[in-house]
Amino acid sequence: MKIASRFLRRHETAPAVHLTVDGEPVPARSGDTVAAALLAHSGDASRLTANGAPRTAFCMMGVCFDCLVEVDGKPNSQGCMIPVRDGMVVRRQRGLRALDGLADG
Repeated sequence: MKIASRFLRRHETAPAVHLTVDGEPVPARSGDTVAAALLAHSGDASRLTANGAPRTAFCMMGVCFDCLVEVDGKPNSQGCMIPVRDGMVVRRQRGLRALDGLADG
């Protein structure tokens, strides 16, 4: 589901990049972060807690850790701190992650 973005883009003329989020193609602009691209695309949660509560980017500066996603197979990545790049594969996290990166639940 597309929504009207709550954010103004700083760089409308920046080159387009394409990433996938849970297998769905998501357009973004060079210079966007993963969290900003997710929020601009759908506004959906970027992860679910162990209790199933939805979370998404809150502070957008790397403090709150509510934007954790899996980027190119690496879990617990702070989406607000990672710039998008063409071909990036992002997955929303569901539940806890073990220290070795494997899902606990």
